[in-house]
Amino acid sequence: MRIAIFSDIHGNMPALEAVLDDIHKQHVDAVYCLGDLVGYAPFPNEVTNRIRREHIPTIIGNYDDGVGFDRDACGCAYREADERMRGQQSLEWTKARVTAENKAFLRSLSPEIRIEVDGKRVLLVHGSPRRMNEYLFEDRPDSSFQRLADSSNADVIVFGHTHKPYTKRIGDVWFVNVGSVGKPKDGNWHACYAILDVTADPPASFMRVPYDVAAVARAIRESELPDEFAADLEHGGTAPVAAQHERSHPSPDPAVTPN
Repeated sequence: MRIAIFSDIHGNMPALEAVLDDIHKQHVDAVYCLGDLVGYAPFPNEVTNRIRREHIPTIIGNYDDGVGFDRDACGCAYREADERMRGQQSLEWTKARVTAENKAFLRSLSPEIRIEVDGKRVLLVHGSPRRMNEYLFEDRPDSSFQRLADSSNADVIVFGHTHKPYTKRIGDVWFVNVGSVGKPKDGNWHACYAILDVTADPPASFMRVPYDVAAVARAIRESELPDEFAADLEHGGTAPVAAQHERSHPSPDPAVTPN
């Protein structure tokens, strides 16, 4: 079986549409979403409606939890005061605009999904098997991954949340981070998702899909959301501070941007 898995759309409807179109061309056997449908970009209802319409099994992300339950925080680990301020602005903006029906849908999402694929036990979560907002970065000590492997009752653990794709094998357990559809942070602005094939080594391939990033950046700058979110999209989450504060910074040219 080949399974398409994506995560962290964060209100970026053009990126989601491009990914779903690409998935359709791959002729996969199933599709799953690991959550964080909303936040940071101006299309939270459009994204949520599309996921609902496609009947894609979806995990609840920390941002979905924050918006769906109208919480005071999104469970994000902001490092700087100005980053925290922008994050709070995004949360309040999103809570004020997501419909009651879509908030109810976000609240209804599961914290995990377990499936069996070609004889392998696969666990789908948003952040980690322990917490939806735990960041499993690739450089975390192997001992930490080993504890998760020992306690998760799974052969493959698939997650998102860090917005950086990777695969890592600890003993007999594979960890797969599928990256981010709508807000990559690995320097590549293309939308990212994974195709899981547990018979392969490694068991996931990462697909990078171009989309109209300029349109989303423009929509952010025309909304009440911080301009820095637009620069983050244009630079794959690695925009320099000076560029983040330059309102007219141009979008990348898909023809010359490296994959």
